[in-house]
Amino acid sequence: MARKAIKGLYYITHIDNLSSILKWGILSHELIEQQNIKYRPIYDQNIVSHRQQRQTPDDKSLWYFANLYFQPRNPMLYRVYVGENRRDIAVVEINPKVLNKPGVYITNGNAASNASDIFPAKQGIQEINQLKEILDKEWWNSDDGSKRKIMAECLVPEYVDPSYITAIYVPTHEAVNKLKALLLGNTLDIIPEPYMFFVPLQRTQITPVFNLVEGDMFFSRAQTLTISVNTKGVMGKGLAARAKYQFPDVYVRYQEVCRGRNPQLKLSIPYLYKRETPIDYDLADASNMLPGINNEKWFLLFATKGHWKEQSDLRSIERGLEWISKNYQQEGIKSLALPALGCGLGGLEWSEVGPLMCRYLVNLNISVRIYLPREKEIPPEQLTTDFLLGT
Repeated sequence: MARKAIKGLYYITHIDNLSSILKWGILSHELIEQQNIKYRPIYDQNIVSHRQQRQTPDDKSLWYFANLYFQPRNPMLYRVYVGENRRDIAVVEINPKVLNKPGVYITNGNAASNASDIFPAKQGIQEINQLKEILDKEWWNSDDGSKRKIMAECLVPEYVDPSYITAIYVPTHEAVNKLKALLLGNTLDIIPEPYMFFVPLQRTQITPVFNLVEGDMFFSRAQTLTISVNTKGVMGKGLAARAKYQFPDVYVRYQEVCRGRNPQLKLSIPYLYKRETPIDYDLADASNMLPGINNEKWFLLFATKGHWKEQSDLRSIERGLEWISKNYQQEGIKSLALPALGCGLGGLEWSEVGPLMCRYLVNLNISVRIYLPREKEIPPEQLTTDFLLGT
C-alpha cells in the first residue's frame, strides 16, 4: 500500500459536530479544551483520558493530535455505533495528502495501546504496507492482534483543515436526509454506507419479525448465529472459516461435538453452543470499559453435509430446520440469524433452499433473519412472499 494507494483517512464523530468541523476542521482534544469548544462527545471519558497519557517520540501527548483511521470499519466505530446514538454517527473522509503535513505520525495499531509503535509518517507508510491484509479484513479478534492493528492511526498535529475533507459517510438514507437538513447549502458528498456501520445493506420484510437480509451476519444483533458446517470437524471455507478465526472458541467446541462414537452434532440435529462471553466484548474497542453491555451470543452449528467435500444435502437441511422449529423455545433461542443454508459453497440453489427455510421459520415466535448468499445475485422474483411462501 504505497501512499498513492491510500484512498482516504477517516474520522469518527457525532453528526452534531459536523457543522463545526466543516467550518474549523478536526481539532485535537488539546485545542478543543484550550478554546473551550462545545462538542458532542462519542467516546467515554476513560478512553479519552487514557490517550492523554501516551506520548509520541517528540514527547507530545496524543491529545496534541487529531487522530484519523486508515480503516474506519473498526472496533472503535463498532463501540460507538452500538451505543445510544447509533443513528447519529458519521465518518468523515480525509484526503491522504494530509500525510504530507509536517509533524505527522503513523501508528501500527490503536495509538492508545502500549503495544502499538509510533513512527514518523515516511516510515509509518511502510508499516501500513505490512498491515494491508489486516486493514482489508471484514473482522478482527484479540488473539492474533488484529483487533488492535486494524485501528492503525494517522496523528495530525493540532488540527486537520476543512479543505482536506472529501466526503461524509453515514449508515442509512434517513441519516443522509437528516444531515443535508443540518448542512444546508453544503455541496460535500454525503454517502450512505451501511456495510461500514455494521448494518444490513438491504432488507426484505416477509413478516414483521421475519426478514431477508444482505449484509454481514457476524455483526448481526440476533442472539443466536447459525453456522453451516459438516460433521467431520473441518472448517475450511466460507462462513465456517470466518467463524474459525474470528471466534476460536466456537471452532474448539465444534471439533469437540464432532468427535467420539456418539457425536453431539449430526445431520438433522444441530448443536447449540451457548457461549458465555458476550460478543460485544470481542468486537468493541476498550471492551473492559463497556458500561454494562451484555449482548448474549450463541452459535447454532448446523450440519448441511457429512464430508466437507460433498454437496450440501437438502433433506438433511429440512430435518435440521424441523429441529429448530420444534426446539427453539425450550433451548432459549430468543432471536435467530441464519445464512442461506447449503447455498454458495454448498452447491444448492436459493430457488430450492429459500422456500424451504421460509416454510419452517416464518412462524417462529421470535425475530428471524436469513442472510442471503453473497456469491451470486438472486433474481428479485425469488425474494417475494408469493415465491417463498406460495401465497
